[in-house]
Formats: sequence, C-alpha cells, structure tokens
Amino acid sequence: MPHSPVISIVAGARPNFMKVKPVLAALEARGTRVDLVHTGQHYDALMSDVFFDDLGLRAPDFHLSIGSGTQAEQVAKTMLAYEGLLASHPAEAVVVVGDVNATLACSIVGAKSGATVAHVEAGLRSRDWAMPEEVNRVVADRVSDLLLASSPDAVTNLLAEGYREDQIHLVGNTMIDSLLSNLDRARDRPVLAALGVRQGDYVLATLHRPSNVDDPEVLRGLVHVLSELSSTVPVVFAAHPRTSKALESHQLSKNVIVVGPQGYLDFIALQAGAAAVLTDSGGIQEETTVLGIPCLTLRTTTERPITVSEGTNQLVGVKPEAILAAALRVIDVPPAPRRPELWDGKAGERIADVLLRSLTVADWPRPTERIP
Repeated sequence: MPHSPVISIVAGARPNFMKVKPVLAALEARGTRVDLVHTGQHYDALMSDVFFDDLGLRAPDFHLSIGSGTQAEQVAKTMLAYEGLLASHPAEAVVVVGDVNATLACSIVGAKSGATVAHVEAGLRSRDWAMPEEVNRVVADRVSDLLLASSPDAVTNLLAEGYREDQIHLVGNTMIDSLLSNLDRARDRPVLAALGVRQGDYVLATLHRPSNVDDPEVLRGLVHVLSELSSTVPVVFAAHPRTSKALESHQLSKNVIVVGPQGYLDFIALQAGAAAVLTDSGGIQEETTVLGIPCLTLRTTTERPITVSEGTNQLVGVKPEAILAAALRVIDVPPAPRRPELWDGKAGERIADVLLRSLTVADWPRPTERIP
C-alpha cells in the first residue's frame, strides 16, 4: 500500500494566514492529509478570526493558544506546545512560513523531531540584526531541509550562505496567490465608501515595527508626516494595536482617518484604491508591487529588495522631510508597475509538488545534511 504522508502546516500570526492557504489548498486537492496548526501568536478576532473568514481558510486542526508575551516567552511556549503536539500526532513534514516567532519555534521543533522541515519564504534577508524577524528567518533556514524561495534574490542569498542547490526551490510568492484569488472580491467591498474616501484620492498608512512605534522621537516625526500630508490628500491610517497604544501621547491632524486593524479583503481594497501607501510592513511591499500602487517603505532596509528593483516600492527611511517629499512626488507621478518572476498565483501548486516529491516512500525518513 502506498505511503500517505502527513504534513503539519504552522500559522502563527496575521501575515501567515495568507501564506498558508494556497499551500494547504494545493496539498488537500492532491488528497494529502494536512494538520493545520494555529499557534495563537495572533489571537483576537481582528488579527486572526477575520482572516480565516475572509480567506475561506478552514478551521485549524490544532490551536496551541500561545498568546502574547516577550520574544523569549512566545518562542519557548510555542516550542513546548508544538513538541507535545508532534509527539502525539507525528508528521513526516513540517511547513513553516515567513519570519514570526512561531516560524522560528516550530522549525526547530520540527527539525529535532526528524521531520522534513520546509520553509516558505526562505532566503529573504534585510541584514538588519536589530529586526527580530531577521533572526527568525535565518535560524529557520538553517534548520530546514527544503528552502522554498519567493524571489531570485532569495535564491542568491541562500547559495551565497552555502546551502545546497538541491535544497533550494524558486516557487513564487504564496501571498500573491491569495491576493490574486481574492482581488475581485476585495474590490467589491464597500470599505472606501464607508470611510468617505474615493478611489485613487487618498493615502493609506500602516506602522507596527518597534523601531518606528516604540521610539517616541521617530513616531513623532512619522505622525507629523501623516498630518502634513493630510492637508493635501486624505490619509487613512490603519493602526496596529501596538501602534494605537503608542499614539495616545501624540496628536494627529483631524484630517487623518484612524481605523483599527482591517480584515483581509477590506485591507486589500484599501491598498488597491490608494494613490500611495506608506508602511513598514514587508507583506504590504509585496502586495502593492502586484497591485501597481506606489509604496514608500518607512525603513532603511528591506528583506524584499525585489519590490524595489522589480516593483513600485521605495525605501525612504524615517526622516520626515524625505518621506513627505517622496509621497508628494509619487502621488503626482506614479512609477510604472512591474511584477516579479513567478508572482503569478501558482506558488502553492509548486510548493505542493516539491513537498510531495520529497516525501516518497524510498526517501522517508531522510538523513539530511542541511549545509555541507
């Protein structure tokens, strides 16, 4: 009787849900048993439940209920819970996505369990070690067997770091799979009318990085930019919960429309309708690239340089004068849209093919050298 592998797919935080849906769908369409694990790193309705509803993502098979805490607390609690889960429900492969704490924790546990570990979005590098996400993604790559890269620059990074060519697979971007499959539904949402803004006649802003939100001086400068910009064009500020708390000590112009976290479809609609987007998010850099919307990234580094070289993104740092000048410039003369290679809505299918090829009876269990 042919061996039927069990694959454990882990999602921990808001960006993960869009990334796992195409992989889950492609594997289950092939008749593969998948255990969907939600670690609960993001756990409230606006940061979690609404994404399952909007994406049509089925209920997780297991919920670890990790909750909030420091970096170390979240990683430690996730490792303990996931180790127990794999002990009672073994899996031949563990799939982790992105660069959140759950990615780090579950990749380590998966590797120690003997499972084949696959990292979706492998090889992305900001080279900024002050970013917790950089540590997470580098360690996850180091313990993974299959490195599933979303862009050619990620492949280049992995090869330069000494990973074997047979570990690395350029598969495209699963975030874009979800975007393209849901774009028409998103455009039908009434969120623009509900906020009183018109297509192409507002700027969308988001902030959540600790380097921007937790530094009062930096946040004061960014708030100033949004207030100044709102005298020219309406600004919709979708505030992450940590950002909302930090904003309590700052005064925004009344022309800045502050809203809470948005559901997946509503936020895609807001991106697609904007004249420009100001953000420090990695995923938004990718989505705006495919949507053809000018994006100004409020950081000095990015782990997604392809959105700059092959997309609509610009790195503008955090100096208010530079941001404001760049925003007014792209609103007046938007860049020509470009789409990176293999960002075509089929990444989930390619990942399923790679995973199932690697999990043949003859190959399992695989003794792997992850780096020569």
